[in-house]
Amino acid sequence: MDPGEPVTSAPLADRLRVPSGPLFFPVTAYGPDGSLDLATYRAHVRAGVEAGAAAVFAACGTGEFHALDPEEFEACVRAAVTETAGRVPVVAGAGYGTALAVRYARLAASAGADGLLAMPPYLVVAPQEGLLRHYREVAAATALPVIVYQRDNAVLTPATVVELARTEGIIGLKDGLGDLDLMQRTVSAVRTEVPGDFLYFNGLPTAEQTQLAYRALGVTLYSSAVFCFAPEIALAFHRALTTGDDATVHRLLDGFYRPFVELRAQGRGYAVSLVKAGVRMRGLDVGEVRPPLHEPSEDHVKQLAQVIERGHALLEEDRRVKRTVR
Repeated sequence: MDPGEPVTSAPLADRLRVPSGPLFFPVTAYGPDGSLDLATYRAHVRAGVEAGAAAVFAACGTGEFHALDPEEFEACVRAAVTETAGRVPVVAGAGYGTALAVRYARLAASAGADGLLAMPPYLVVAPQEGLLRHYREVAAATALPVIVYQRDNAVLTPATVVELARTEGIIGLKDGLGDLDLMQRTVSAVRTEVPGDFLYFNGLPTAEQTQLAYRALGVTLYSSAVFCFAPEIALAFHRALTTGDDATVHRLLDGFYRPFVELRAQGRGYAVSLVKAGVRMRGLDVGEVRPPLHEPSEDHVKQLAQVIERGHALLEEDRRVKRTVR
């Protein structure tokens, strides 16, 4: 396989457009000494694919992209590609300044990834012209299709997204900002100026919590960190959302997702460390997070166990209700 060639012949955009399940952002596994544990990582990826993930986003935010050196990054992406064996696409993170983002893009291509998630540039708050040039250079570095991740110091105007949508190789925008007015204007501008199938993703932490609002804008794709540690709950929510089962959607939002989001908000970095604690709780020892992230408190881990238990109870309650209706 030539560097930059996708794992399958089907374009990434086509494979993502109508997902069969949640988009899976696996955590990165470390051993007791803090080094990369690829065997456990592969087991985590394999379990997610077998559970019904529609795609694997390897070494991205939940996977501690920031904490991996280039060799570890390439090893993680290659392991995900090997483990999925083309069953679902693998999208890899790429970030920092333009030169390093290009390097990570090429490493992902050499590892066999199907596409890239372009993270915000490191540290600087850049003008729109600079951001546009940055993402275009990342897109030009390989043949891999690119999804641009909007959040923090990379907030894009509708006009800039129009130009990104016109750029060869850029297929979509993942929104981690949560400004629905801006998203509506962006979707409208691209639809008007660049007719086609540009993809949009809800990339907020615990995206299920806001997906009803995003879905109203036509944004049907979303990342699911919950899928890492409670795939049954994430799958049930995704299925209810796509079939219009509002009762189940609301039951899970009220009884599981809102309490989880409120718990996640109690600690910095919990969007990663609390998720990793949940994976360990499920029986797979993926290790602790690397600095500068920190492990959640013992009390918060206990609360997480209670939230997950409540989520599974809601699924059983939902099954009983549906059996009674039949």
